[in-house]
Amino acid sequence: MQQVKIGVQLEPQATTTEALRRAWTGADELGLDTAYVWDHFYPLHGDPDAAHFEAYALLAAMAVETSRIRFGALVTCNSYRNPNLLADMSRTIDQLGGGRFILGIGSGWFERDYTEYGYTFGTAIGRLRKLETDLPVIKQRLSVLNPGPAGPMPILIGGSGEKVTLRLVAEHADAWNAFGPPDNFAHKNRVLDEWCERVGRDPREVHRTVLIRPHELETWRDYVEAGAQELIVSLEDPFPLDGVAELLREVRAA
Repeated sequence: MQQVKIGVQLEPQATTTEALRRAWTGADELGLDTAYVWDHFYPLHGDPDAAHFEAYALLAAMAVETSRIRFGALVTCNSYRNPNLLADMSRTIDQLGGGRFILGIGSGWFERDYTEYGYTFGTAIGRLRKLETDLPVIKQRLSVLNPGPAGPMPILIGGSGEKVTLRLVAEHADAWNAFGPPDNFAHKNRVLDEWCERVGRDPREVHRTVLIRPHELETWRDYVEAGAQELIVSLEDPFPLDGVAELLREVRAA
């Protein structure tokens, strides 16, 4: 079996900065491959007014409080930051972390973030077109920043829309993230392969990741068979790592 990577998404809602810091240092010490937060301004479930923290400030802290794990946002909302600024923020965080940052990005979808922070929500296709326009801008800015990123700083695109998003993955991304269940992931994986063929990209150049919930840990083999190369477990406070540690042992022993 191919070497499958294991990561976590630490939900920055209904929690404290102290708990988040314990979680990402624990993930680093455990030997996980990746750790992510999400990029929203309000909780996505549960109490809509629970405590919540901004992603990129957390990522800067994660950069200096971990030493081995790769990290990023799963995924950055393209609409919330000027693309040139996002590139600059990302390479600065990558410098702080010694070349371990992953620039995860998507078109955005959570309407409350937009309306309460004064962004234009628009339409889904409009946000996708904006992402399509901004990706080359981000890449161009990264190429001229002094200094540039400390590492290769892969771009990960999140989403599974078959007409636009997966084409953008094939054209621009080093990695891709989507959701289950396994049969859905397998289908989207095949569509991405087809887009890679259409745009002249070797599909093996795109790292395939899937976000799963703790209750799905026992089905990890199904996701691997569906094409997942990295399993990212979404955790809520108190961020229990025991199940992820067991998954790591099983995967490494397989």
